[in-house]
Amino acid sequence: MAITSNFEKHTTKNPIGRWFLQNFMNNLISTVRPLAIGSILDAGAGEGFTLARLSLEKIGKKLEGIEYSRDAIELGKKLHPEFLIKQGNIYDLPYKDNSFDLVISTEVLEHLDNPKVGLRELIRVAKKYILLTVPSEPWFTVQRFIRGKNILKFGDHPEHLHHWTSQGFEKFVTDGNNIEVIARRHPFPWTMLLLDKE
Repeated sequence: MAITSNFEKHTTKNPIGRWFLQNFMNNLISTVRPLAIGSILDAGAGEGFTLARLSLEKIGKKLEGIEYSRDAIELGKKLHPEFLIKQGNIYDLPYKDNSFDLVISTEVLEHLDNPKVGLRELIRVAKKYILLTVPSEPWFTVQRFIRGKNILKFGDHPEHLHHWTSQGFEKFVTDGNNIEVIARRHPFPWTMLLLDKE
């Protein structure tokens, strides 16, 4: 079982990395806390770190995750055995339309060959709200370079296929989809959007 980059991010001892992650999670929690939500799907749940934080904050009654990486799921079973994290594909989520009050997908869309298809699946299974985050470029790459990450590629993350500015990501999300952006947050170096299905 391999250690994933997501696991490394959530367990880093680097104080700067820990501050970035804490700020990110605090923004996520403060964005979804006011919503009246009972059920939450974390699409791209990794090892269950976001589900664990939501549970700690007593947000949502039914928390579930779906994850593509079998290594992440195996780690998640050891770290957070209280959560159901299914193995699955974001292009074909194994849920009916409008299954969850809130669908969360953090740090996923930038990895996809076809993020538009993935986004439409997230919208399909959401009953009301969708919360999305992606790295905010060029700031994400700049901070990685400054921190000595992937210097030979000037900080570019080797697993990222898409590089959105905050404005570019919002345009991507809303273009052709019947959704409204109801909250925008910018926990450096990420873009966070809360969407409402119209």
